[in-house]
Amino acid sequence: MTPDVAVDLMVGALQIVMLMVLVLVVPGLITGLLVALVQAATQINEQTLSFLPRLLVTLLAVILAGHWMTAYLMDYCVSVFQRAAALVG
Repeated sequence: MTPDVAVDLMVGALQIVMLMVLVLVVPGLITGLLVALVQAATQINEQTLSFLPRLLVTLLAVILAGHWMTAYLMDYCVSVFQRAAALVG
C-alpha cells in the first residue's frame, strides 16, 4: 500500500464522517437556534425547554436519513474491500 492510497482512504473516511455528522447535527442546531429565538422573544429562560425539540428533530433526522446513511457507508466499505483486494491480488 502506497501512502497515496492510505491518504485517499483516510480522506474518504473523514468525508463520510463529516457528512453523516452534518446530516444529524445541523437540524438539531437549527432547531435549538429557533427555540432560543422564541425564548429570547418571550423571555422564557428555561434551559430544558430546548432539549425536547432538539431531541425529536435529531430522532426524525435519524429516521429519515438512516437508510441513506447506512447505504452510503456500506458502499464505502464495499469500495474499500474491493480496493484492498485489488492491492493484494
